[in-house]
Amino acid sequence: QVQVVESGGGLVQAGGSLILSCTASGSTFSINTMGWYRQAPGKQRELVATITSGGSTNYADSAKGRFTISMDNAKNTVYLQMNSLKPEDTAVYYCKANIRRAWDFAIVDYWGQGTQVTVSS
Repeated sequence: QVQVVESGGGLVQAGGSLILSCTASGSTFSINTMGWYRQAPGKQRELVATITSGGSTNYADSAKGRFTISMDNAKNTVYLQMNSLKPEDTAVYYCKANIRRAWDFAIVDYWGQGTQVTVSS
């Protein structure tokens, strides 16, 4: 089995910074892509940023220039550095790991439980 656990959310003032981290652990697997998504109250979950194991990144327009995604392959951990935060960034942030499982070769998405980010004005 695979577990995906996020950490690092919290309350910050507008203009401030936060860093989120997410680690995938458990049975033998290889990571294809990890990413961050967010869901604000009353809204659909949306992409924030993704990164492949090779280091290719993709950002939502709302994240470009303010957020940076990075990954430590050795630790199966992805980070999201968020700068210049705005109240509209307030949401639950979810981590997703797209994993190839070694025991059955299935490619599966695993989601974390989410971490709350609140930006006050």
